[in-house]
Amino acid sequence: MSPMIEQVLFRNRRPDRIATLEEYRESGGYEGLARVIRENRPRDIPKLIDASGLRGRGGAGFPCAKKWMAVPENGAFPRYVAVNADEMEPGTFKDRVLIHADPHSVLEGLLIAGFAVSAEKGYIFVRPSYENCARILEREVERAREAGLLGRNILGSGFSFDVIVHRSGGRYICGEASALLKALMGRRPNPVKAPPFPTDKGLWDRPTLVNNVETLANVPHIVRNGPEWFKGLARTPTGAGTKLYCVSGRVNRPGCFELPIGTPLNEIIEEHAGGLPEGRRFKACLPGGASTRFMGPEHYHVEMDFDPLAAVGHRLGTAAVMVFDDRTCLVAVTLNLMEFFARESCGWCTPCREGVPYVRDLLLRIEQGEGREEYIPKLREMCRHLWNAYCAFAPGAASPVESLLTFFEDEVREHISGRRCPFGE
Repeated sequence: MSPMIEQVLFRNRRPDRIATLEEYRESGGYEGLARVIRENRPRDIPKLIDASGLRGRGGAGFPCAKKWMAVPENGAFPRYVAVNADEMEPGTFKDRVLIHADPHSVLEGLLIAGFAVSAEKGYIFVRPSYENCARILEREVERAREAGLLGRNILGSGFSFDVIVHRSGGRYICGEASALLKALMGRRPNPVKAPPFPTDKGLWDRPTLVNNVETLANVPHIVRNGPEWFKGLARTPTGAGTKLYCVSGRVNRPGCFELPIGTPLNEIIEEHAGGLPEGRRFKACLPGGASTRFMGPEHYHVEMDFDPLAAVGHRLGTAAVMVFDDRTCLVAVTLNLMEFFARESCGWCTPCREGVPYVRDLLLRIEQGEGREEYIPKLREMCRHLWNAYCAFAPGAASPVESLLTFFEDEVREHISGRRCPFGE
């Protein structure tokens, strides 16, 4: 990693172990919490976060402070904060890496969020395959509690807040806020259309704030260093902060890299992920996880931030960059993604329950050399139907299919006309 790039979330990252509570505090950890609970009123904190320009890092990119401000000042008590560590978006592993690097940054962000919305308990929702993350968090929660940083009367301030690590049953749909909350309450995790929003009626019909792991880890640094400092970390004028970019696929050094938000895609791939293997050419990538669109060479130099990507018709999503070279069959890639989405659908609404498997089956026939010309307009029609689903799951599943047909239709037609996959087995 270049020494010129300031590491904020990964400042305590080590190659062989997790940063301890003592090391976190030596680097300024929990100073933000102490300042907040001693010098500020709860409603002051969302204004500070708003000035920083922090947007949610879980995929939607919603302004963090707007969500915090949506918790009604005169709303019901008790209140809760739920941390989404489910992270089942294919290609996305940043939250796991962050928890393994510096778990107290997440805990401090959670505590500050709890203070800001006058909550008294936080739940960290962890996917079942992240058992190590759950154990790390449970251990560090106990250490923070022993140090007087959790529990009753934190740092003698009168503020009380505790944290529970919740092991999820594990489904992709649990990344959706309302489904996550239903799962926390032991109910079937079908999404619920707002209103009411979770900030009004969430866990047990009480105001509940839901934030992503990476989002909350930014909060202590903003409190300690100020909103202008945070904005100054970005490479783009509309951006703010650093971003954890997960890079996988056809690159020499796949991994998770903390870079200024707005770092160009080509720089992420070539300088940090080691470029493509010798003799391979960049064909496309999914810029933000499985539910984003294929992005071709014409956007190889795009700045990886919310607004620059939106300007060219794409989404940053989770910033999980999956790279495909010129020897990769994108029909097979899309089929693989649709296998995942078909398995993970909660089955609540017809467009998703029936439509996603149908799209998968059409792609399977094309990939196996059994496709027909009429499958292409049928796939487009089915993608339109997926946008009528109850939540964002099915439209997300449609994104790679729509972009496959938009940018790589010739490749689909070659499968059909040749009665086989042109890339071999």
